[in-house]
Amino acid sequence: MASPIQKLPEGRINHLQKKIMFTLFFLALYRIGVHIPIPGVDTYLLGEFFQSQGANLFGMFNMFSGGALERFSVFALGVMPYISASIISQLLTVVVPDLEMLSKEGEAGRKKITQYTRYGTVLLAVIQGYMMSATLASSEFNGGPLVMDASLLWKVMTVISLAAGTAFVMWLGEQITEKGVGNGISLIIFAGIVAGLPGVVANTYTQYTSQQMDLFRIILMTTVCVAVVAGVVFMEQGARQIPVQYAKRQVGRKIYGGQSSHLPIRVNTAGVIPPIFASSLLQFPVTIAAIKPDSFIAEFINLAFIPGGWLYNTVYVSLIVFFAFFYTSITFKADDVAENLKKHGGFVPGIRPGARTAEYLHKVLNRLTLVGGIYLSAICVFPTILTGRFNVQFYFGGTSLLIVVGVALETFRQIDAHRQSLRYDAFLKQGTIKARRGGGI
Repeated sequence: MASPIQKLPEGRINHLQKKIMFTLFFLALYRIGVHIPIPGVDTYLLGEFFQSQGANLFGMFNMFSGGALERFSVFALGVMPYISASIISQLLTVVVPDLEMLSKEGEAGRKKITQYTRYGTVLLAVIQGYMMSATLASSEFNGGPLVMDASLLWKVMTVISLAAGTAFVMWLGEQITEKGVGNGISLIIFAGIVAGLPGVVANTYTQYTSQQMDLFRIILMTTVCVAVVAGVVFMEQGARQIPVQYAKRQVGRKIYGGQSSHLPIRVNTAGVIPPIFASSLLQFPVTIAAIKPDSFIAEFINLAFIPGGWLYNTVYVSLIVFFAFFYTSITFKADDVAENLKKHGGFVPGIRPGARTAEYLHKVLNRLTLVGGIYLSAICVFPTILTGRFNVQFYFGGTSLLIVVGVALETFRQIDAHRQSLRYDAFLKQGTIKARRGGGI
């Protein structure tokens, strides 16, 4: 007879398959929406404009939107307004006492904060949509206007379309997180980046055949990509195993505890969130520049905030390290972990339970977070500097590879965890251990 650990019931396998198919279907809906343009824009001229701007912030945001920005589709803003609203709500949760109390009220409080985040997303989408429509309405490229009829009606329609598209993308991400597999927003960014990589590979091959790029550059870029992927996989699997000993305690006639275990703390607890949040905040200089594109401030932003430049890299690294500490402090509560260990009779050998354990965990966590922030910064910045010197397209930057590999690893972890939970459920419900029948001792 087959063991329930080796073979899962058919219905349970179908349940996991349905979650995966649900995720793929919603990602396909997102990719379809990327190709639905807003009327009134010369998409051919706009595409040429973004090809000429491939190495600056416009190119990076176009990458995160999966090419929706260069097509000026209804999903042109992508998930950036949602990410910005999430950053603002999390910062306000730490600062505003009422929001902090809401966050501690369990599921009901989190739902309320999520609702505020949705409102903030729509508000930011309206603001950014107006800035984008006003900028395109007054812009020209190669002597031709980007917008065919830049009337007030077109601007209103554009703002409404972009805000509605952002709200729909936000809904897609939430549905994937709730009913699918993986983090929906991260998977949407993942899908946008992966969708653009084949075109970059084809463009690189075209440049090689036309002798615009030599074999040395291709080998160098391949080496950089492989090294980044290997480094991300190695660091994402790294964790500090803190030994935990459980004291023996007697309940009735039974003795519990006396076991040794480990508390794993990942080197990069924040995952790919810091680079995504940092990239989202870097959108604000572009938004400011869009208010008056011919001003001195706009010219300075366009010249200074170039990926690979010293000012861009300094701001980017600072934001990554900040969000690494900030997000880790939200997701890993050392005080709560120490209190739970104390309640269950657990302690770290050589460390007193309670406040001393919390201080020890804070110390270990801060060191690991610093290493994780430096690792994220190196992965995101160093390949960009290297590739910029060899005139390679921005898609091969470290940020895109980090997000792709990190999201893929996290999604596979969730799939594996889901499979393991199904196996344990099947073992408990269909195990071979039977209860005794009849009386007697």
